[in-house]
Amino acid sequence: MKKDIKVSVVIPTYNRADLIDKAIKSVLKQTYQHYEIIVIDDGSTDNTEKVVKDLHHSQIHYVKHNDNRGVAAARNTGIKKSCGEYIAFLDSDDEWMPEKLDKQMKIFERAPLEVGAVYTGNYYIDRKSKKIKKVYIPRKKGYIYEDILKGEGRLYVSTLIVRRECFAKAGLFDEDFPAREDLDMWIRISKYYQFAYVKDLLVICRTHLIQMTKNSEILIEGAKKIQTKYVEVLKKRPYSYSVRFFYLGNKLCHIGQIKEGQKYFLKAIKIYPYCFKYYIYMLSSLFGVKFFLYFASIKKFLTKRVDGMFEKNNGYSK
Repeated sequence: MKKDIKVSVVIPTYNRADLIDKAIKSVLKQTYQHYEIIVIDDGSTDNTEKVVKDLHHSQIHYVKHNDNRGVAAARNTGIKKSCGEYIAFLDSDDEWMPEKLDKQMKIFERAPLEVGAVYTGNYYIDRKSKKIKKVYIPRKKGYIYEDILKGEGRLYVSTLIVRRECFAKAGLFDEDFPAREDLDMWIRISKYYQFAYVKDLLVICRTHLIQMTKNSEILIEGAKKIQTKYVEVLKKRPYSYSVRFFYLGNKLCHIGQIKEGQKYFLKAIKIYPYCFKYYIYMLSSLFGVKFFLYFASIKKFLTKRVDGMFEKNNGYSK
């Protein structure tokens, strides 16, 4: 391990020649400088290689897969090729704020060894309009295994730095996942290590409509695989188990598969009948896709307080 490299930044990419330079430059602008950048080109057919090599920077290492093997395989290659004590991940359509690594490494410097990962807040911008679409502020820390199983403690991959030893203990990314391979990874790591966070919004994520629609279909397949892989663990936790069915129902309804989505809503209600939100979503789905999407846009306003009141009145604890 090179003494001056503490953090290995792994950037998987596939046919993103138009964005990869922005991602890399956001790392090169970091106030914290003890890092290396490992770009894993997952079989791109565009000019990604030229864009990366034209940056001519000693901290950048370019590795190419002969075939497109998927993001999990690309991240695993990056981990294997890295030499840092810590591994940071950055998707090639995202960017970091200049102080991201510095703020996270300061957390690690004073944290006990039980802390295996540090994440940050992030926000999504529309790739075309540049408008902010969503904002995520971290709220969960410590041993968050149960929180992750419940679908809480959202962890976006480009926000995390992970101790190398975590992968030795929990294993690498599961390459059989079509999506949600990151969720699977955080479940496994959180079983053994604590998580900490920096509350600041330090990662910019880009989205666009076509990407979101395509991703929803892949995410559904990934969510089903999570459910299958952890079915025995989830069955012992009725609320967490129901959340997985609710998530699938919600995603299916969002892409217009209302009937299929309703089946999952009903399964969620059967497993855990104490969550009022499940009934509201099921009812809204009966009025068709347009109404469901409208309702979903105001979901937090309608359901957040009601859920808490309903569960309190029934004396049921998650």
